[in-house]
Amino acid sequence: MKLKLLLAFVLLAGSTMFAGGRFFIGFGGPVGYPYAPYSYAVAYPPPVAPAYYYARPAYPGAGYVWINGSYYWGGRGYAWRNGYWGRPPYGGARWYGPRYYGGRYYHGYWRR
Repeated sequence: MKLKLLLAFVLLAGSTMFAGGRFFIGFGGPVGYPYAPYSYAVAYPPPVAPAYYYARPAYPGAGYVWINGSYYWGGRGYAWRNGYWGRPPYGGARWYGPRYYGGRYYHGYWRR
């Protein structure tokens, strides 16, 4: 019985001898480019933008920017989304609209 207890103690002590305690703190915020583009392999480009024009809604206030309407990939096809007023997620951010390039569709994203 003592041998089994000693063996269990040695195995337990040996397995945790090099395992140190770990402590992590995470911070969120505009570090680098947190809203980097992601893409999908798409067989065909989006259709040509509609030729109709619509009036921009009233300017909602300071800090908003106009984001032009464009086609968005929805998994099975493209869908049109009209332009809208949006707030940048952090100071100095610029909106880069969605695009199709090299057989891939890239979503729009904010970037410095």
